[in-house]
Amino acid sequence: MRKNILYLLSLIAPCAGMAQDKTWSLDECIRYALEHQPRQAQQKAQNEIYRLDRREALGAFFPSLNAGSGASMNFGRGLDPETNTYISTNTFSNAYEIYSSLTLFDGLAQYYRVKMANVRRLMGDEELRTLQDKTTFEVMELYFNVLYYKGTVDLADRQWSESAAHLRKYRRMEELGLTSIPDLAEAQAKEAEDRFLLTRQTNLYNLERIRLKEKMNLPADDDLLVDDYTPEPAVRPAPDSARTICQTALPALPAVQASAHALAAAELEYRIARGRLLPSLSMNAGFGTSFSRLMDGNDYMPFWEQLKVREGAYVGFTLSIPLFNGLARTSELQRSRQRAVIARSRHEEVRRQAYSEIEQAVADVDGLADEYRHAQQRTAAMQSAHQLNVRKYETGLIDALALATSANRLLNARVEELYTRLKYHLKYRLLTYYKTIDNPR
Repeated sequence: MRKNILYLLSLIAPCAGMAQDKTWSLDECIRYALEHQPRQAQQKAQNEIYRLDRREALGAFFPSLNAGSGASMNFGRGLDPETNTYISTNTFSNAYEIYSSLTLFDGLAQYYRVKMANVRRLMGDEELRTLQDKTTFEVMELYFNVLYYKGTVDLADRQWSESAAHLRKYRRMEELGLTSIPDLAEAQAKEAEDRFLLTRQTNLYNLERIRLKEKMNLPADDDLLVDDYTPEPAVRPAPDSARTICQTALPALPAVQASAHALAAAELEYRIARGRLLPSLSMNAGFGTSFSRLMDGNDYMPFWEQLKVREGAYVGFTLSIPLFNGLARTSELQRSRQRAVIARSRHEEVRRQAYSEIEQAVADVDGLADEYRHAQQRTAAMQSAHQLNVRKYETGLIDALALATSANRLLNARVEELYTRLKYHLKYRLLTYYKTIDNPR
């Protein structure tokens, strides 16, 4: 059994019917999005159409069988069914027939139709996998965005709490005459700035949650709270070149497979158009009988006896040679050739794009691991420097503006560390998908 194309998912219980106040993990968000993705239902319906097309193409190899019956009344002068002479009496006729036809040769067009229907069925399966992968990656990216803004809200709230505490302290000191009015004004400005930052980050956090709910197709009246994501530290993975990963990933990527099947279908369409230029040979066979009587009141042969006496059968062959039909066949042949050229170009484009994405993922993971470690070191240094600045300010060695600048630098360092950590783990999971994907066929 092939690996789950969504390697990012673990085996977890379904999340349908969850309480609105629960928190959602990344795996639960991905699973819910896949189960409630409208485009996935559309693609499954299209895949069923492809399967029906394949069944219809296979059925064309079997003879067609039809039955028919007809009845007619002739008034006035007409042929006597028994003597085959003209008479002036009304007649009633009733005929029964069963007939069959089979195409013996059509330039292999029907054979290629079956192959094309099968290729399209496979293409539909790969398109479904592509849609599932795309949904997974988009949900994962939005989930990490929510985590990022959730983290920035926490950091902004921490800084605002510190600013508010300092403001209360300076107000009390100003009442006691221990500080100047400019220092109090600076503390008020810093508290207002941090309160604004907290409000803005909260709004961004709420907007990202709305976007994630939309991608998951979660009901609008349901709230979405995500779990605190605490991944393992960023570690530089074993060195893997993009070329090595592409050797196994490219043949198995759904988008590449879908474009390859589209190219195969276009080439088969060209062969079908070419086969229509060749002669076709078909066989026809049938069996029939009839009943008739004069409507003048005279005696006539009984119904079942007439059916037996008038039994007849036939077998025939039809050879059709295309000579000229307004250049329709040759024009279709040229169009199908150009469609194959377009499909081949698109396939190469998809392969190049997939290779570029894998190469970028390798570079991102390798670089972000270093960035995250350096971001941690910078945050630790900023933290130590800010603590020293706080003590300097308390002893009067620096002013309030310098202290505010130090606090903002520490906040920016923490935000960059948070962003680098989450981006690293997002890219690492994407690279893991490329390294572990296999071809289900």
